[in-house]
Amino acid sequence: MKGIGIAGRWIFILCLPVLFFTASIAWGFNSTWLFDYGFHKYNIGQATGIPESELNKIGESWKNYINSEDQYWEIRVTVNGKSFELFTPEEQIHFKDVKELIWLDYRAGIAALIIFLAYSLTYLFLWRGSRRRHLAQSVIWGSGLTICLMVIAGIASALDFEDLFLRFHYLVFTNPYWSAEGYMLLLFPEGFWLDAAMLVVAFMAGLAIVFGVASFIYLRATRLKGGQTLPPIG
Repeated sequence: MKGIGIAGRWIFILCLPVLFFTASIAWGFNSTWLFDYGFHKYNIGQATGIPESELNKIGESWKNYINSEDQYWEIRVTVNGKSFELFTPEEQIHFKDVKELIWLDYRAGIAALIIFLAYSLTYLFLWRGSRRRHLAQSVIWGSGLTICLMVIAGIASALDFEDLFLRFHYLVFTNPYWSAEGYMLLLFPEGFWLDAAMLVVAFMAGLAIVFGVASFIYLRATRLKGGQTLPPIG
């Protein structure tokens, strides 16, 4: 039984970075204000010739697309009185691939959330007293692991985001359409994705800090009497 308990605890600790990561990715890809921010910062209207009124439609259209059953992202814009399909068939195929990754993120997030809730509710409702402190300690370990991973990812991105970005695409996508020429690369330059990545990392770190600090406060508030301490993770 002790071995099962230790294994369960480690599964819970490892699921926390997954939960924070998937939640942050889902938040990022559903944040329409990121589109508005990126389009404004990188002067996308000037680079593409697309008026701001048309650019404002793109973020909401993307959010609707990734949460729908539509296979391809089809969006028409009007420039100088002419309406046309914004993305080429190759670009639409790439967005389909991206959508599949987002749905994979959703599924992984749901799985991590189930583990988190099952473990947490077990300690909250089946155990009493000091045993609940094990839950808080595990949350601190999981949050600390998340912060460590975020520091590594942040340093790697700051040192050479371009190489990391290219390696990711070569690893994940089975076709070359992620580099298809058209409006896609003009609308979403490398700097756009670097900013988005940094915001997602910050959001993930924020989640880890909130959970970790809350657990630390709980441990301080329920300090064991007589100088007792909790056993180590292993």
